[in-house]
Amino acid sequence: MSNIGDVLGVERVVYDEETIRKRVAEIGAQITKDFEGEELVVIGVIRGALYFLSDLTRANIPNTTSKTGIVRIIKDIDIDITDKHVLVVEDVIRTGLTTAYIIQNLEMKKPRDITLCSMLLNPDRLLMTIPVKYYGFEINDQWLAGYGMDRDEIGRNLPYIAQIKKQ
Repeated sequence: MSNIGDVLGVERVVYDEETIRKRVAEIGAQITKDFEGEELVVIGVIRGALYFLSDLTRANIPNTTSKTGIVRIIKDIDIDITDKHVLVVEDVIRTGLTTAYIIQNLEMKKPRDITLCSMLLNPDRLLMTIPVKYYGFEINDQWLAGYGMDRDEIGRNLPYIAQIKKQ
């Protein structure tokens, strides 16, 4: 583990680089199959999705473009998604509140459909019914960092997902 891992208080690696790579490839293959021959707009949510979004879009999914934004809508999408398939990519979905807000905002733009994809999903904490079609791994309430997730902006760049000490 690196100095970053020491600073974060990494307790254990939950998903190593190879496990993540294989799972992202599986998700990418399924998305490719599901949207074969279709135009797909891929939207990354929050900075944490950057690594997952990047790896996923390299898995040959038929994406038109990828953009990032957060719930405050600092950067809204700047393409027309009217009557297009939209894939929303998140790093982790816990309560689903943020995701529900984003879906509601996107639905006003009249896409054909919106599909959700998240690297991590905590089904026990969901407060909203949201249709997550693709996800990498189910998690519980452990504190995690790496592969886009951070603690105080530290640890996003770790190539694995680790359980870290609670603050």
